[in-house]
Amino acid sequence: MLDNLRVLFIASEAAPYAKTGGLGDVAGALPAYLNQAGVKVKTVIPLYQSIDRERYSINLLFNSSCVKMGNCEEFYSVYHTNIPNGNDVYFIDFEKYFKRAGIYFDANGDYRDSAYRYSFLCRAAMQLAKDLNFKPDIIHANDWQTSFACYYLKSDNDEFFSNTKSVFTIHNIGYQGIYEPDVLDYAKIRYDDFSSWGFESFGKLNLMKAGICFADKITTVSPHYAQEILGPIGSNGLHMYLEARKNDLIGILNGCDTKVWNPATDKYIPANYDLNSYKTGKAFNKKILQNMFLLQENPNVPIFSFIARLTPQKGIDLLAPVVERVINSMACQIVFLGSGEEWAQWFFGGLPARYPGKIGAYIGYSEDKSHLIEAGSDFFLMPSIYEPCGLNQMYSQLYGTLPIVRATGGLDDTVDNYNEQTSIGTGFKFWDISVDALYNTIGWANATYYDRKDDMHNMIREAMIKDYSWEKACAKYIKLYQELITWK
Repeated sequence: MLDNLRVLFIASEAAPYAKTGGLGDVAGALPAYLNQAGVKVKTVIPLYQSIDRERYSINLLFNSSCVKMGNCEEFYSVYHTNIPNGNDVYFIDFEKYFKRAGIYFDANGDYRDSAYRYSFLCRAAMQLAKDLNFKPDIIHANDWQTSFACYYLKSDNDEFFSNTKSVFTIHNIGYQGIYEPDVLDYAKIRYDDFSSWGFESFGKLNLMKAGICFADKITTVSPHYAQEILGPIGSNGLHMYLEARKNDLIGILNGCDTKVWNPATDKYIPANYDLNSYKTGKAFNKKILQNMFLLQENPNVPIFSFIARLTPQKGIDLLAPVVERVINSMACQIVFLGSGEEWAQWFFGGLPARYPGKIGAYIGYSEDKSHLIEAGSDFFLMPSIYEPCGLNQMYSQLYGTLPIVRATGGLDDTVDNYNEQTSIGTGFKFWDISVDALYNTIGWANATYYDRKDDMHNMIREAMIKDYSWEKACAKYIKLYQELITWK
């Protein structure tokens, strides 16, 4: 019975409370869907300064809670809500570590004490389970920030957790949590575990590596990414440890929240539409999108869009040299939305002035604009160097906007490459990390738009009926949990 299955889900962020990327989306959605499936889940995240307590009905649960760290005791408070999704979410309130301008960094850069911050979070989360008398079958840890929990299950020999197993999800192995080893005493890490099979990496602490070494099972956010990280490039140097654990490694594709991303019900777009009305719906949204971004109003020109952090991972070093080449050689329009590296903000943000009516840009993030872009565009650009899972390519297909992707990670798993012989597919893929490969694939999509209208129609319909629901991913996690535990 699933109602006997208990999961303590620990994360450094969770939507909608605090989110910087895909980890926040997963930590916000997966526990809620597990809960709906009958699993008892308690999610624990920090109570960051930016979290709106009133908006989410976050109320004090415990005051002056105490947890023993390796060389001291820390006193903190616990807050709780089950709004908006009915899932139990607990917030660790500790101003010393979490009352800060940013989550992981501020204007001065990354917080240097994050190993201290998140070792405390893991200790506090496990202490909370004891305070609630919630004996979890599974502790589900996420990325380097919460890898400590996998270690504590192995090192503490705590009777309360004697039947608890750990699952460690790698959301992005490019961020490994590398810090000085001065945290060992505070975090209560045994010195013999600061070793090659453990926390040590070139004399420093590598928290991602520790999660890989100490977790009972390891998951990634797509099957293809699970294969990529077994190699030296895809793993950012951790392939030897993952290869040793490959029998415990599984790729489970993330879902997307179709309550939020659904063109038939989307509250952010001016014209809702479904499979039967997408032509008129997308045409109206396209008109509004062109007006919003000061593009020439033309229903017959394709719009290519890009929404992402302006970082090398997202392929901006490929995209920047391609943009002007595309706009000068193809009849199309391009829209950008994102923020990140300063040079990229200046470059992409300056393009509309150089190509008025053809290119639009918004530097920053806007929820309503991102939804309109998905609904009003014809093609969506994701030239990522690597992409553990990716969500926008899923959103795009559901909205009838065909993605153009580099075949890596979750992008390769979720996009079916267009086949001109069979007239089917849900997007356009390229493999080489090169400017020419991206340019040629955009040209392929552009030619398809003008020359193969029936194929476009077939692809859009095929894309819109894809199932990227969280229910599918949720079932796979439940199966994994059940394999790990012994029923009495």
